Amino acid sequence: MPTQVYHSIEEELRALKGKRRAVILAHNYQVGDIQDIADFTGDSLGLAQKAQKIDADVIVFSGVMFMAETVSILCPNKTVLVPDLEAGCSLAAMIRPEEVRKWKAEHHEGIVVAYVNTTAAVKAESDYCCTSSNAVKVVQSIPTDKEILFIPDFYLGTYVAAKTGRKNMTLWQGYCHVHAMMSAERVLRLKREHKNAELIMHPECGCLTKSMEYADQILSTEGMVQYVRNAKAKEFIVATETGILHKMRKENPEKTFIPVMEQAVCGYMKQNTLEKIVLSLERMQYEIKVPESIRERAIVPIERMLEVSARD
Repeated sequence: MPTQVYHSIEEELRALKGKRRAVILAHNYQVGDIQDIADFTGDSLGLAQKAQKIDADVIVFSGVMFMAETVSILCPNKTVLVPDLEAGCSLAAMIRPEEVRKWKAEHHEGIVVAYVNTTAAVKAESDYCCTSSNAVKVVQSIPTDKEILFIPDFYLGTYVAAKTGRKNMTLWQGYCHVHAMMSAERVLRLKREHKNAELIMHPECGCLTKSMEYADQILSTEGMVQYVRNAKAKEFIVATETGILHKMRKENPEKTFIPVMEQAVCGYMKQNTLEKIVLSLERMQYEIKVPESIRERAIVPIERMLEVSARD
């Protein structure tokens, strides 16, 4: 039988998706070519929740490793593939499960709140998960007499502590290396240069504490995408990884988006390529399967978070 000839990589991917009963999920920080061919784009938790509802056998997750793990936790009966096993996360790597266990051993009544940017093994040691959009609500749901360890992002934890007024929060000293490079001086200079622009900021930003008062909105990645879609402003200063600009510009061609730093690029996110996605589907490589012993514990803090988020 002659080998099938495809006229484009997009055509090949469509054929492979049909053959495997697969869908492609892409995080908002992926390169534009991947976002354009993805069936769904969004933030990590939103994509994991989408995966639960999709009628598909195979999920190709184009993002970073902890995100694919979350899909595996929520969708144990689906095959979850990643295009590149080297697509890790510097923030998730800053906390290990044994460090969480050590804190809990020293604080028997303490509560561990884990940002979703953590490994499945760390989630399994935690009491609640949270996202950047619901972290404040999750912490507010915990009795005020309970000591909290917030892991692993110091800047998001600082934001949550400021918004809740919580004094008994221990903040882990982790950070996203991309968001940490953003300076308050750069933000203020751009605000002066673009007086009519709104500043939208991700709470992982290293400049958060010094720039919070100047921000028009502090939002998750998908929160940013939705906000600029509906906002009346025509110009935005965007403080997060630059991959998000593709979606913003594509959906809002009449608006201007200015990155706080052009160099704010996550090399881990950019490990993924269209060619690697093709190989992943052709060879059914690299499967991410969270062991059941970890999955059954890691899903508990995720479900607690979803329960809190669902409350009015």
